[in-house]
Amino acid sequence: MAIISNFFTKLAFGSALGLISMTGAAQAWEPNKPVDFVIMAGAGGGADQIARFLQSVAEKKDLTVRPLVPNNKGGGSGAEALIALNNASDPDHTILVTLNSFFTTPMRQENLGIDIKTFTPVAMMGVDPFVLWVHKDSGITTFEEWLEAVKTSDDYIMGGTGKGQEDSIVIAYLEKAFDINVKYIPYKGGGDVAKELAGQQIMATVNNPSETKGFYANGDVVPLLSFSDERMPAFPDVPTLKEKGHDFSYYNQRAVVGAPGMSDEAAEYYQNLFQTIYDSEEWQGYMETESLSPLWMNPEEQSTYWDTQIVNHKDLLAGMEE
Repeated sequence: MAIISNFFTKLAFGSALGLISMTGAAQAWEPNKPVDFVIMAGAGGGADQIARFLQSVAEKKDLTVRPLVPNNKGGGSGAEALIALNNASDPDHTILVTLNSFFTTPMRQENLGIDIKTFTPVAMMGVDPFVLWVHKDSGITTFEEWLEAVKTSDDYIMGGTGKGQEDSIVIAYLEKAFDINVKYIPYKGGGDVAKELAGQQIMATVNNPSETKGFYANGDVVPLLSFSDERMPAFPDVPTLKEKGHDFSYYNQRAVVGAPGMSDEAAEYYQNLFQTIYDSEEWQGYMETESLSPLWMNPEEQSTYWDTQIVNHKDLLAGMEE
C-alpha cells in the first residue's frame, strides 16, 4: 500500500507550470507589515531549510512588499506552530511551512483543539522522500546487512524528529514489517538528527536527503534504502523498499498554509506569490539538488490532499499502537 505517493504521483507531472506575473494586474491586497513565516520544526531541518530558501527567493526577486520573517516553532512535535497559527492575532500576516506532523500532531494531541481543515490552503511546494542512513564506520553497505545488525543487537539506537511524526512512522513500519526492535530517540528537528548520526550518537536514521546532504557529501553517512516509489536520481544504486517486496512509500509534504480566518484577498496574494516562486528557476533547481519530488497543487487539490492524508495517517498511527 503506497501510503502517500499514489495520490500525488498522478498529479506530479499533470499540472502545467504557468508563470503567474505578480506585476501585471494590481493586487487587491498586499501585506502592510512583515509576514510571520512560522516553521513547524527546529533549526537546520528540511522544513527550516525550505522556509529560508523560499524567503531568499522572494527577497532576491523582490516579490513581496514586506519581508517574510522565518520563525521556528518546533516544540511539541509541531504543536507550538499549530497553536501559533490557530491563535494568530493577524491571520492575513501569518503563514506556516508544514510537514506531515500537520496531520499527526492534532491526532495525537487532541487536547490542542486543532482542526487543520480550518487552515487556509496556500501552496504545495513538493514532497520529500525518506532514506535509511547509517554511519560509514558501521561497515554496513546493504539493507540486508542492516537488518542483521539490528536483529543481533540488544540495544540498537535510532533517532528521528519527534514522536508520532514522520521519522517514527517510517521506523515503526520497518519494525513491524521485518520483526525488529529499535530504541527510538526523538529530536526537535531533522538537522539535529543528522548531526547525531554523523557524530555516532545514534546508529541509524531515516532523514530526508536535504537534511543529510552535507554529511553524505563528506562521506560520513551511507544511504541503504529509500522509501520512494522509484529509485531516486541522486541515489541510483540505492534500492527502494518496494523492491524488497513491501508496497510502502512515504513522503514528507513541503507545503505552505495560512492561518484560520485568513481573508480571501490575502489567501489569493500568497497563492500567487508561492506559485511564482514554485515556477521560478531557483525553486525548480532547488527541488532537483535537494531530491524533492515536484508537486504543485492549487487550493482545492491541497484541501483534497489533506482529507486523504488525515485518513492515511489515522491508519498509520493506529498501526504503531498495535
